[in-house]
Amino acid sequence: MTMTEANISIRQEEQEILNVVHNFAETVMRPVGIELDKLSDPSEAISQSSPLWHVFDKYSELGIDMFELANSGLPPNRVAMLNAMISEELGWGDSGLAISLEVSIFPKALAMLSGDSELIEQFGTGHEVGCWAITEPDHGSDIIYFGGQLKDMPGKPNCIAKKSGDFLEINGQKAAWVSNGTIAKNAALFCAVDMGDGISGMGGILVDLTQTGVSRGAPLDKIGQRALNQGEIFFENVRVPIKNMVISPELGTFGSDIGLSMANAGMGATFVGVSRAAFEFAVSYAKERIQKGVPIIEHQSVKSRLFKMYQKLESARYLARQAVLNNGMGAPDLKMSIASKVTSTQSAFEVASEAIQIYGGNGLAKAYPVEKLMRDARASMIEDGCNEVLGILAAEKF
Repeated sequence: MTMTEANISIRQEEQEILNVVHNFAETVMRPVGIELDKLSDPSEAISQSSPLWHVFDKYSELGIDMFELANSGLPPNRVAMLNAMISEELGWGDSGLAISLEVSIFPKALAMLSGDSELIEQFGTGHEVGCWAITEPDHGSDIIYFGGQLKDMPGKPNCIAKKSGDFLEINGQKAAWVSNGTIAKNAALFCAVDMGDGISGMGGILVDLTQTGVSRGAPLDKIGQRALNQGEIFFENVRVPIKNMVISPELGTFGSDIGLSMANAGMGATFVGVSRAAFEFAVSYAKERIQKGVPIIEHQSVKSRLFKMYQKLESARYLARQAVLNNGMGAPDLKMSIASKVTSTQSAFEVASEAIQIYGGNGLAKAYPVEKLMRDARASMIEDGCNEVLGILAAEKF
């Protein structure tokens, strides 16, 4: 696969899809993201009157999730590139809402992977809000680092699914960092599995979170990505059929790597959008702000700063599209997906920070958009695996 494949040209019908997504990001996501960011209580963001639900409804009307695009008749490489560009547009609109929308399809993806018609009917149709429940109170990035090899991970798992006849009985909890944790109807639950002989590894299990025994914590109050609902999920004797375990413990490492590769590639593309938003705001402001009788974009120091921002944006974009392309073509490369996530999130934070510098004192004011972008980007360097741990994991794949 040559690197030039990441720059395939866009056809008219594909551009029309991107135009629709861009309009959604601009007219729905961005204003709602700003509104939710200003709420003092994160519980208000998920109330029945919250505009969050308008975002989900409008997004489902677009009909552009990865499965619908896969059935569009486009070849896989074009679907992959379109997915990367869509993720960028969503991140450009609002990264917190983008993550919420993107992680929502994880249970659907796990159901599709199963090939089981009943699971697909239950979890793979419709537009219910879903979540990827993997992080635990005592285990964050180390779950990602050790993958399915829980025997090597220090400390006991906080959530265990134990075989009981033809069922798995789930007990324990997932941490406050589960995206869509307090609002999801379904979960792609990754937790320790005991098939009767002790914990043998991690499994990927489809769980209906509306059933008896499931409870939620309060929505997490954060400095950034405040539009993204996150919160704890508790399991008390929750029973699911064994066939709901789509990824068995013996495939735990493989399943963890595939899931992480998809998630990190998606994060990479999404946070290219954050860099782009910050860069565009900075360029626009630099052309309007007058200092010493001229727009500040005429000053060499500002030109130099803007070019470095552009350089980081375009480098992250190229890597992100290649990582998504690898996954879309059935050849996921965990190293590249991690490189994309780490590069894009770091770049987004740095570009947003530089945008604040170009705005000067105004950049620190909530009346201007760039301080929110920096707060949103800062969170991205920790979620889906903190960047330092991800880098170590990638290096071990060399």
